[in-house]
Amino acid sequence: MTFAHPWLLILLVLPVGLAVYLWKRGGRRVPLPFDHQPLRRERLLGFLLKTADLLPVLLLMLAIAILAGPRRFEQPRSEREMTNILFCLDVSGSMMANFGSGTRYDAAMGAVNDFITYRKGDAFGLTVFGSAVLNWVPLTNDVSAFKCAPPFLRPDVLPGWFGGTNIGMALRSAEKTMLAGDSGDRMIVLFTDGMSADLMNGQDIAIAQSLKRNNIKVYDVHVAEGSPPDEVGVIASMTGGEVFAAGDPASLKAVFAKIDEMEKAPLKRVTPDPVDFFQPFALAGLGIGGLYLLTLFGLRHTPW
Repeated sequence: MTFAHPWLLILLVLPVGLAVYLWKRGGRRVPLPFDHQPLRRERLLGFLLKTADLLPVLLLMLAIAILAGPRRFEQPRSEREMTNILFCLDVSGSMMANFGSGTRYDAAMGAVNDFITYRKGDAFGLTVFGSAVLNWVPLTNDVSAFKCAPPFLRPDVLPGWFGGTNIGMALRSAEKTMLAGDSGDRMIVLFTDGMSADLMNGQDIAIAQSLKRNNIKVYDVHVAEGSPPDEVGVIASMTGGEVFAAGDPASLKAVFAKIDEMEKAPLKRVTPDPVDFFQPFALAGLGIGGLYLLTLFGLRHTPW
């Protein structure tokens, strides 16, 4: 146990000195005739009387202790370490192809919003790409912007020049966004349905090596029928991630469940903080005060 203002404990010298004085004082004696008779001394009664005199002193000591701010450390706890998760979403024209009851884009955005709903405590970001890259939501714990994003990022409402697929450019931009964010685990979830020319001629390996140096994992979700591009598989494998093929909305949700299982947030031990610890002092004060009140009904010093 500690005290917020330990210097106030110096004041305990005053009640201690007062207690010594009350215990040892003799008082003024008035001789009466029966004082010269052989009477038995009531040692127990004298002890009780002196003890009753000390009860207010104990209350004063408790008041000083409470003013000093008693504290104790709370129980150590574990806290979830944050993971920075950046969704990198392809918004090329092919993402408007049918996928289940909607489009590939609709399914991808729906899966993202579902994922951030039950993945609490992480920082999320959203980058969309086509022929250019747009960082729509920076890494943040406030995910309200994700709910509003779908109508504005649909491929059919974006400018026509945005309609290509440059995965390499998107991953390099996502890497910069990650490095500018808070510390913690870093993960990119890539949504795409096609191949990208800027991953050829060894560019996939160069991008993967850079991501690996910065401890950024890449998970690729291929939102289309067929196999994902080999170059994307190389990037995911080298960074410690994985490639998933989502042929329908049901399998897309299963992909996110698997990513959540693979990327469990680690727990760190948090140093306990001091908290106020007044309760035992307050209870002791109430007990002593009540006992002193009872002594006033029966224990009295006579004038002699």
